[in-house]
Amino acid sequence: MPVDNKRVRGPEISQSPLLFLPPDSQISKVSSSSGRQGARGNGDIRPLFARCGLVSQAKGSAYLEAGNTKIICSVYGPRETERKDETDMKSGRLVCDFRLAPFSCPKRGAWIQNAEERDLSTALAESLQPGACLHRYPRAQVDVNVVVLENDGSALAHAVTCASMALADAGIEMYDTVLGCALRQDEERCLVDPDLAEERAESSAENQGRVVVALLPNLNQISGLQADGEMREDSLTAAVRTCVEGCHRLYPVVQQAILRAVKKKAAPPPEK
Repeated sequence: MPVDNKRVRGPEISQSPLLFLPPDSQISKVSSSSGRQGARGNGDIRPLFARCGLVSQAKGSAYLEAGNTKIICSVYGPRETERKDETDMKSGRLVCDFRLAPFSCPKRGAWIQNAEERDLSTALAESLQPGACLHRYPRAQVDVNVVVLENDGSALAHAVTCASMALADAGIEMYDTVLGCALRQDEERCLVDPDLAEERAESSAENQGRVVVALLPNLNQISGLQADGEMREDSLTAAVRTCVEGCHRLYPVVQQAILRAVKKKAAPPPEK
């Protein structure tokens, strides 16, 4: 797998090799106190690194790092659908395959897709479909393959963002970029972009759960919502609103990565 190791300089911190997201006052006000590792507040997103066009064999690809969560996505197609019985004469199909690499989790897994990965594949497809112009590809399918190389929490949310970047890199027509953000609720404490330890922390609190939101930022529409746990209605509403704000904070970073890939692919200007 040919990989270009040159990294993008961030828009806010020009000397940093990472695309860094500084704390935002609107989101940080969710909670000013924090017991999280490092200097990250409860409402802060981890530093993000994003890059398109790393897999030369794929039509489009993207790589994303959020802290220690590392995800790579490859897109193939549009091509003739494999299952003729599911052929849609008016619209194409988006087929998503979500995999956790055996070495990505503390407990080594297998390459065979398990029930959790199948559920994540379905959630990924449902989040991406509203953003893709599938009616432009009738009787065809687009394959989206996501592999989590290291899972340190919020894997589904970051997989949505990474897959959307790969679709854009593949030239698939889209209504909007799809961005993902996750949140962990523990009583009155909200943790945006939780890591694996925060996601799996056991809690006996009545108002606790996890929320993942997929957003079309330009249209300001939610394309995917996944929630589990026992959360009050007001807490769930606030959690969704906070995730939406988190998605908007990711947008400039994703825009820069896609723009850089487009400029790299663009033909050089004609010589005079």
